Amino acid sequence: MDVLLAHSFFLKNDAKQVEKMRPYPPLGTLYAASYLRSLGYTVGLFDALLSDGVHEFEALLRASDCRMVVLFEDEFHFLNKMCLNHSRQAAQAMASFAAGRGATVIACGSDVTDHPEAYLLHGVHYAILGEAEHSLGELLGTLRSTGSLCNAKLDEIPGLARADSSQPRGVRRNEARIPERHPDVFPMPAWDLLEAEPYRAAWMQAHGFFSVNMVSTRGCPFHCNWCAKPIWGQRYAMRSPANVAEEMALLKQTIRPDHIWFVDDIFGLQPKWSVQFAEEVRARDASIPFMIQSRVDLMTPDAVEALAHAGCREVWIGAESGSQKILDAMDKGICVEQIPVVRQRLKDAGIATGFFLQFGYPGETFEDILATAEMVRTTLPESIGISVSNPLPGTRFYDMVKNELGTKDHWDNSDDLAMMFQGSYRTEFYRRLYKVVHRELDVRLKLQSAPKNTTEALAELDSVNAEWKEIQKVEANYQAEHPTSVHKHYLPVLPPNLSGSWN
Repeated sequence: MDVLLAHSFFLKNDAKQVEKMRPYPPLGTLYAASYLRSLGYTVGLFDALLSDGVHEFEALLRASDCRMVVLFEDEFHFLNKMCLNHSRQAAQAMASFAAGRGATVIACGSDVTDHPEAYLLHGVHYAILGEAEHSLGELLGTLRSTGSLCNAKLDEIPGLARADSSQPRGVRRNEARIPERHPDVFPMPAWDLLEAEPYRAAWMQAHGFFSVNMVSTRGCPFHCNWCAKPIWGQRYAMRSPANVAEEMALLKQTIRPDHIWFVDDIFGLQPKWSVQFAEEVRARDASIPFMIQSRVDLMTPDAVEALAHAGCREVWIGAESGSQKILDAMDKGICVEQIPVVRQRLKDAGIATGFFLQFGYPGETFEDILATAEMVRTTLPESIGISVSNPLPGTRFYDMVKNELGTKDHWDNSDDLAMMFQGSYRTEFYRRLYKVVHRELDVRLKLQSAPKNTTEALAELDSVNAEWKEIQKVEANYQAEHPTSVHKHYLPVLPPNLSGSWN
């Protein structure tokens, strides 16, 4: 092969993800593979997700003796956006081994974009910052034509970074790459490179169905001030409805999933896109039940109706908090009152709802926390995902709290929930909240679905209520000694341009 593509998210290194057992293929890596194929390269894939460890990557590299290795992280998956330490450490080990065997090593992804020096010091020769496909193609073309690791032409490649001790943080950065505005130019992911059966087996054993991931857009135009956007920034580009439906038809014929997760930050920004998407899916007999992520202010009656017709079965929305004060501080741009309305609207359309919730934002009080718990209690979404505010580089939130940050700057795994600045409460308090809010929702959903068999569930609900009373008694003991004081010193956020680019 000309190029060995790999990524470094080993599921076995993340206990929470092992417990959830919802493994999704490295979509961004598969996109890179198909793009390089379109340029004439022969590519191989090392998929770390279900692998037993870095030693399997080393064995594959020995067997192939490939001299060009690209660590291309799946920038579409939220786990990679979290820049977890276990993934960084695995990438460093893989890069060091490949470089030691004489391979040229290239790395790209969210953490590479934020901290290229962490990779350039561990065997990586070239880091690509931001959206990587075009830069990767230009870099490989330059290296193929010159055969040199040092060439003046490299300075002309947007998005490229190299080690240079004379530069800040030891990194020489070229001008930034402007993301592609028309993602239909990228070939569909190289699904044929994926060993689908291990994924199917894992899903079937854990959940009784098989899900794979797709993406219809790149980026997000909204301005939540804690949301990291190292790859696309505020830009938002949409595939055409026909292009997305064509990939669904391909997957239905080949990999045959039972379910699709659209990993877009925001799916279906425009209701008319969703309407045309539903028509394209029907025209190809490509319907597969799917799940999306969106916002309450986008779930209009027309949008919900179109999603239901297209086959949407679940919508995850960024509810974040039951406190308007906290939503405003986050620049979320929604009203608390919209959340129960949209929850009911989706329910009436036969679409399940998931809430993303976030505790620990600066200034949050116990009353704000109770308001969030009450929102969950009264709306009863089918699922929730809970996190604590995580200051990631490049966000306004990070700039607001950076002077309060300690030595820990990354979560070790997705279950970490560590406070990396002085929030209102200490880490152990938020971990306790995580458990009780999840537990209460589970109990209340049981009572809702099986009202005749309530004895055990009611006893468990009494236990949950007792836990809440205990938390209320001791919450003062968990308060941080010097909570971060946040001043909104940045300019007001302008509303996003919702025009899209799929025409």
